[in-house]
Amino acid sequence: MDFGLTEDQEALRRGARELAAKFPDEYWARCDAAGEFPWDFYTAFADAGWLGIAIPEEYGGGGLGIFEAALLLEEVAASGAGMNGCSTMHLTIFGLNTIVKHGSPALREEILPRAADGSLHVCFGVTEPDAGTDTTRIRTFARREGDGYVINGRKVWITKAGQSQKMVLIARTTPLEEVERPTDGMSLFLVDVDPEAITLTAIPKMGRNAVSSYEVAIDDLRVPASARIGEEGQGFRYLLDGLNPERILLAHEALGLGRAAVDHAVAYARERIVFDRPIGQNQGIAFPLAEAQTRLDAAALMARNAAWRYDQGLSCGREANMAKWLCADAGFQAADRAMQTLGGMGYAKEYHVERYFREARLLRIAPVSQEMVLNYVSTHVLGLPKSY
Repeated sequence: MDFGLTEDQEALRRGARELAAKFPDEYWARCDAAGEFPWDFYTAFADAGWLGIAIPEEYGGGGLGIFEAALLLEEVAASGAGMNGCSTMHLTIFGLNTIVKHGSPALREEILPRAADGSLHVCFGVTEPDAGTDTTRIRTFARREGDGYVINGRKVWITKAGQSQKMVLIARTTPLEEVERPTDGMSLFLVDVDPEAITLTAIPKMGRNAVSSYEVAIDDLRVPASARIGEEGQGFRYLLDGLNPERILLAHEALGLGRAAVDHAVAYARERIVFDRPIGQNQGIAFPLAEAQTRLDAAALMARNAAWRYDQGLSCGREANMAKWLCADAGFQAADRAMQTLGGMGYAKEYHVERYFREARLLRIAPVSQEMVLNYVSTHVLGLPKSY
């Protein structure tokens, strides 16, 4: 069993780290405070060819796997960019995976090259106000009409919808009461974010404010049948090809945030002198930071395992969910410990740790809560009765 990275993977990490380092903590603090999308950062990574890392080479992408994409996003997060940096690009990676795998040749040709060069922004429309993580209960409905569909419904917490021209959208095409299984009768679409039929409302929130999340109201959005991804009624199955990569990528982002937090805390603990000694000399400071690093390193093993299994075409639901749980937990503990190490200064925006803390807390909720991961493990891994 080889735990080492290849020379190409190490070069990838170095390249991502060097480019991300051009955007310091102060840049991200400004973007977050102003609620401004980090266009300079996004453009720099687009121009360098990073956005299409997992898009096939024939469409202008890098042709690499989720493993390499995860390494990229971990380095972006660890640079201090955190979720504000990663959220500009991770949707392009996991959201378009469904089109790579299930889209028609014409749809792939239309979308993937523009996504790879950064000229096309795509958001991911799944969550709804009354359904939450129970995707089978979504109410957004696509009614067949002539040679297309008319879509009506509501979505919520849709990241980057305001900057996107397209949305990967899941909707029911058969009512829930008419299907044999709850996961049947849903279809995936790639639709235009058309202001004539789609209303976006930004959601004020605690953190990651440089990349907004939106409530989305869809009223009589007309789309051609060619906008459907794959077969009608198979959308939930296709969706799974995006959800496991999403968990894997977000797990690595949590690792990166945790690394950034520990690095800041360690630097402060070395420099801060109290009672004629650096506070890092005290075991009350040193041991919790050592524990945080240990938890991050352990969680990283599961995250790497999940990414590797996905790229090998192996089942990875177990590993992807566990990686998300472990990394989110480790990342938040690291951010919390960093704030405790800095004390009052950790609460001050000047030192950036409070921003890491706010963003790390998000990862224990999204893209799936810690409790829902444990539901998955208890039911699908341990074989216990379903609790919901």
